[in-house]
Amino acid sequence: MPPLRGTGANPEAEHPEYAGQYRLEARLGAGGMGVVHLARSASGLQLAVKVVHQQYASDPEFRARFRQEVGAARRVSGAFTAPVVDADPDAEQPWMATLYVPGPTLADQVKRNGPMAPAELRRLTAGLAEALRDIHRAGVIHRDLKPSNVLLSDAGPKVIDFGISRPYDSDLRTETGKLIGSPPYMAPEQFQRPREVGPAADVFALGAVLVHAATGRGPFDSDSPYIVAYQVVHDEADLTGVPSDLAPLIGQCLTKDPAGRPTPDGIMTTLRPPSYDAAAFIPSQRRPATATPLPGTGADASADADTHVGAGAAARGRKAVRAGGKQRWLAATAALLVMGAGGVWAVGTGAGSGGAGESDGTGGAKEAAEDFAPWRTVLRTTGKGTPVCSPADGAGQGATGRTAGLFCAADGIGVTRLDPADGRVLWSRRAAEDSPSVGVVSVSGPLVHTAVPGGKLRAYDPAKGEQVWDADLSPYLGTPFDAGDALLLVAEDGTTEALDSATGVSLWRHSLSGHRRPDYALYDAGTGLAYAFEHSAYGSTTLVTAVRATSGRTAWQRRLNGMLTPVGTSGSALVMTSMNGDAQTVGLVRYEPGTRNVVRMALPFRMNEPEVVLGGDTAYLLAHGGTLVAVDTQPAQGGETVRWQLETAAGRTSAPVLGAGNRLYFSTADGRLLAVDTARGKLLGQTGPRLRNGRLTYSSALPAPVAAGRTVFGTAPDGSVFAVDGQNPARW
Repeated sequence: MPPLRGTGANPEAEHPEYAGQYRLEARLGAGGMGVVHLARSASGLQLAVKVVHQQYASDPEFRARFRQEVGAARRVSGAFTAPVVDADPDAEQPWMATLYVPGPTLADQVKRNGPMAPAELRRLTAGLAEALRDIHRAGVIHRDLKPSNVLLSDAGPKVIDFGISRPYDSDLRTETGKLIGSPPYMAPEQFQRPREVGPAADVFALGAVLVHAATGRGPFDSDSPYIVAYQVVHDEADLTGVPSDLAPLIGQCLTKDPAGRPTPDGIMTTLRPPSYDAAAFIPSQRRPATATPLPGTGADASADADTHVGAGAAARGRKAVRAGGKQRWLAATAALLVMGAGGVWAVGTGAGSGGAGESDGTGGAKEAAEDFAPWRTVLRTTGKGTPVCSPADGAGQGATGRTAGLFCAADGIGVTRLDPADGRVLWSRRAAEDSPSVGVVSVSGPLVHTAVPGGKLRAYDPAKGEQVWDADLSPYLGTPFDAGDALLLVAEDGTTEALDSATGVSLWRHSLSGHRRPDYALYDAGTGLAYAFEHSAYGSTTLVTAVRATSGRTAWQRRLNGMLTPVGTSGSALVMTSMNGDAQTVGLVRYEPGTRNVVRMALPFRMNEPEVVLGGDTAYLLAHGGTLVAVDTQPAQGGETVRWQLETAAGRTSAPVLGAGNRLYFSTADGRLLAVDTARGKLLGQTGPRLRNGRLTYSSALPAPVAAGRTVFGTAPDGSVFAVDGQNPARW
């Protein structure tokens, strides 16, 4: 067995003897980012443990990327990958353990034994197509499929190394001047439009992998990566030596236009002829479990395969949006010139398909779904195009009854009322052409309020859409804060004014004692209290004030240690997040104003910009990057605070909302809507992405979905508003 520690400056010298509880027994392979070791679990299972090089452990961007890798690996199906057993992306040296799969990589197999026989090639084609189907259904794009990332086990091919994979809605960008990837297996769009890469890029890579398996070389061959890149973008693939019955299919996979490539399902259908020989093309992982060997990561992994990852249960769902179009060679040349200066290959953001998880097991879901009619309405928006919606009764957070109306607003459309039953537009009041973006503020009082930042606050009759009153917002900061029967505005000098939401008349106006310029973060309809907060100059303390929204009287005020933000109430207690000096959320604080008791709970790791929703005594924190954590805000003495943790692998997300039946919902930047079981911490389902012209655009905030009874309303960048059945997310 080779020594675990080397000498000198070699990165291997930095690696510890253990990764978590796992003793590292032998080295399996190494790459630019880490070393893969053989290890064993307590029960004796052989594991492949990837340990990140010390030099990358202190890089926050790399840690975020590695966390995303772990999330993607857990998300895809273990039937076609090496399943993740354990991981700690927050360790001093991050690591991830997957089950060990005995068997060579495709690269090693071809190098040692030459091209595959036609029957073997067909089985490989079907097996990899099936793997990509499940990877894409989980909303993940691999983006680096190549022979060294395909393991040939007795149970069929396994796809490994999700180090640069990405869910479609992620905005984790590579550094300028870097393109990570393997040029002979990269799709044209990865050179031309790296931020618009979709699942079709994996199909292109599959075609290149199959050419290598059939011939021992790639469809684009050169010693220079720059020439290969040019060939990928402009030249036809060289299919010489590819079996004639597979050449048309592989050639279609290598089409320059992503829209012209087959889907993984299409490939599998093509490989299903009505003959006895068809059985030979079915991947062997469908054999009985007794014939399935121990999964994991291949001992013969090549040196460039620096990560071996697996997955949790695959989410099922719809096909992904595929990016299309072409770009001039000039753009590819410019990218290559920058790339040459940086000396590192990279890729951009990929596009993923939405999928659906499993149902909640309550039974009767199919029958219930038949009583529900989903709908989708596209609003004629401009700009970013993602509408913001509010229910008429204001009971979007877990309401049990049907909403009386749905009011939506977005750039260019003003405010529109939709029929929540079928999505019909009942009335619309278009904004002025020269006005900034318009968003729904609230539906209360009982009027519909929309605001133009720096302009006007307008109130409409919800039944007819007639304007009732308006107010000038120019003296105030931001948009009004909805506090039930009052709309709270903060002026430049810190003065708070409350407007009656029904009439627009000023209810009160004064400064809050002790505050210079407060922010309002929370309103509790049960008590009528609005919570203002303000951090001290250096963030060491926070002044929190509970204000009666309609009268302006202070119910209580307290200065607490730490940089705190109110996020919810649980009974009489106020729950707040606590941040460190780097604006990372590190804990929760529960404050009882009656007893002045303060309870502080540390989070298991620091979270970047989490959105938080409180349900009873449980806080659900959804972090940038898709990590969702359920935390008990009133744990027993010495008890665990974290109830469960789920890696959704989503990039940018909306705030989560709670719905009936132990459901939590949130949206992603590509227009997907996801549902999570709050009792078990499991992904129940997700819709497909809905992008405007197939492009992922950036907006400063993502609208949260609306949950009203069994109906969940979502919005997307394509300008659409849609309704799905919250009782059956598996069928979304």
